[in-house]
Amino acid sequence: MAFFASPSRAHELNPTIADFTVTDGTLVLDLQMNAEAFLAELNLDGVRDTNDADGAVNYDALQNQTGADIEALFAAQADDFAKGLVVSSGETAVALAFQSIKTPVIALPEVARLSAVQFTANLPAEARDISFAWGAGYGEIVIRQQGVEEPYTGFLVGGETTPDIALAGGAAMTGWQSFVSYIPVGFDHILPKGLDHILFVLGLFFLSLRMGALLWQVTAFTAAHTVTLALGALGVITVPGSIVEPIIAASIVYVGVENILSKGLNKWRPIVVFGFGLLHGLGFASVLGDFGLPAGQFIPALLGFNIGVELGQLTVIAVAFLAVGLWFGSKPWYKNYIANPASAAIALVGAYWVIERVFL
Repeated sequence: MAFFASPSRAHELNPTIADFTVTDGTLVLDLQMNAEAFLAELNLDGVRDTNDADGAVNYDALQNQTGADIEALFAAQADDFAKGLVVSSGETAVALAFQSIKTPVIALPEVARLSAVQFTANLPAEARDISFAWGAGYGEIVIRQQGVEEPYTGFLVGGETTPDIALAGGAAMTGWQSFVSYIPVGFDHILPKGLDHILFVLGLFFLSLRMGALLWQVTAFTAAHTVTLALGALGVITVPGSIVEPIIAASIVYVGVENILSKGLNKWRPIVVFGFGLLHGLGFASVLGDFGLPAGQFIPALLGFNIGVELGQLTVIAVAFLAVGLWFGSKPWYKNYIANPASAAIALVGAYWVIERVFL
């Protein structure tokens, strides 16, 4: 409980978003990034939250500084940052020149402040394509090509490099490539990053080990969040996180408490789970809003992300079954000594998150 009850949204890391255009041999690279994380020298690879990274105290101190202070600090260290963002044309590395940074005046409590940073570069006259290398420790980045037909969209983690990207366009992923590339993105936002979704799925698991009961709940949850994930990603439905996140936390409380009070799956449970699934889908949609989806391959990428989410959920259930259900599920004391205490812990953590997301 102490592990899960740490602030679930505090300083949560979004990927850096990099949009680039090339006009008359000039590369313009616009980044939406967490400048404080770089200035604090955090290693962001595999980290969900700045609180989990070494140097979090330094990061918190930077968040207390004004936007003008962050702008000045980053401008002084922009060349160091650019060493981890290498742009190449063929075998030739291209020098990036820092142009500007705009940082909000103040940082909201427990929210990562994002800065708009711009670099430019002069490409060789013969350049027909470029590639980007993203530094180890820099976390995740989405790179998006602008201003051409069939633009490139790619997702990297620290230490990775893009393929060659044709400056004239045509590097857009195929439907199959989009589908495959977004599966791990969806999985990653369940395991390890989706603590609230993990607890909700565990709440479904601890109601009953009977496959029929679990299948009904998972099917209702999957169907619901698939609908709102698609509608939210398309922009048809937009609900503020200040509304969605507390209700997601409340859904965790509900399943935990009902597990204790119920003797099994009642006829209303799948309907209630479906309703909560609609809200969880909006939470997933906000993730896709941060990443962006390739415009030409929206449906395959969306399906890939959703399948990744499902694989993550099934992995949670499989691990729970192998760790608990397989060994103790048939014991007469399973509900009283394992399922009920686990459900109570889930509900208490959910209640903490409700309070945190509404009042803190």
